[in-house]
Amino acid sequence: MITREATEQDLPVLLEFEQGIVSAERPFNSTLIDGEIHYYDLLHLIRSEEALVLVTEEENEIIASGYALVKKPGNNYSNFDRYAYLGFMYVKPEHRGKGVNKLILDELISWAKSKDISEIRLDVYAQNESAVKAYEKAGFEPLLVTMRMKT
Repeated sequence: MITREATEQDLPVLLEFEQGIVSAERPFNSTLIDGEIHYYDLLHLIRSEEALVLVTEEENEIIASGYALVKKPGNNYSNFDRYAYLGFMYVKPEHRGKGVNKLILDELISWAKSKDISEIRLDVYAQNESAVKAYEKAGFEPLLVTMRMKT
């Protein structure tokens, strides 16, 4: 397996992965609209100096993805002035449980550290217990739970 920066030529596969993420998240989020959803501007992320989009390949097949994006906290009371936001974490179902996501996480965290970023964040559905456990094993800890009510 190799992990490398994504290129524009990878977009067709990455767009499939995006729909895989949407499908995986539908059971956790009843507010998602039906049909195709695009969470990410993948082309912009691939081209951005403030982002790193990675893919993992095995035998010339892209099997996983993830990105880190440098963001500002959006307030004036955090003890950091920027952080790396991780997203687009996807591993093809037949390759899950092999440590592929950890490879991508490690590379993204290293990239953030190389930019002197000490705060790294990501979002995960609280009900997605396997993902929560995987991120906790990688060193993440819960910070905030978003609550909602439909009236």
